[in-house]
Amino acid sequence: MKKIFIKITVAILAIFIIAACAKENTAPEVLTDYDIPEETLIRFVELGFDVSDIKMVGENYLLEGDIIITPKALANMTDPIIVPGPRGEQFHTFNLVTGLPRVITVKGRNLNGSFSTALNNTIASYNNLGLDLTFVRNDNASNPDITVNLSGGSAGGVAGFPDGSGDPYPSATIFRSTKKFGTAVVTHVMTHEIGHCIGLRHTDWFNRSYSCGSGGSEGQQTTGVGAVHIPGTPNVGSYSPGSVMNSCFNSGSTGAWTGDDQTALDFLY
Repeated sequence: MKKIFIKITVAILAIFIIAACAKENTAPEVLTDYDIPEETLIRFVELGFDVSDIKMVGENYLLEGDIIITPKALANMTDPIIVPGPRGEQFHTFNLVTGLPRVITVKGRNLNGSFSTALNNTIASYNNLGLDLTFVRNDNASNPDITVNLSGGSAGGVAGFPDGSGDPYPSATIFRSTKKFGTAVVTHVMTHEIGHCIGLRHTDWFNRSYSCGSGGSEGQQTTGVGAVHIPGTPNVGSYSPGSVMNSCFNSGSTGAWTGDDQTALDFLY
């Protein structure tokens, strides 16, 4: 059985499709395609992922445009579970960064101009919240917690989620075309992608049309990476148009936190 069988299986199971993140539907240039074991595809389907466009980034899997799953993260994913509580406006994945209080070392790899400025802005934005996560930039670090890279592709970026080890996802890739929107938008995209690295999901995962103009639910509330409501944030139906973690950005995005964004981060960290 090849991928076509998996696509049919996905249709039969009516799995929700997750689209790309904040115009992040163009994958980095480093992507390579090759045959993926059938048992791996079946496992992703069982966990609620759409595998119709699965690709590889090195040894890792890229699914649905902007979700990177490492083999370790896949191995640590449990079967579908039920998460109690309402569906709300701010969400996190099943896995988060642990060992608080903690210093997160961020390395900017070959960043210059607006990209370098944006990383400084991003780090300051997180640190100004007074969280138990403190972000420190060190471009010479040999073993950073998160590395911010540049790649070709349309505006936006791509990152992954924590894999269950308690560490953040180790990289965030920003597409060079984002620069044309200005430093504020680059800051927004970096802040968004690092948000994924520490376990934040899209604010509007349940209806991407709110920020993107089209699209539906990304699914996986109780499977795969999970979408766990963060207490203290509004329920579905009260859309937060300025949230840094909305699926899509616009030319006026600045990376500034909304009150609900701050509530969510304060609760988690």
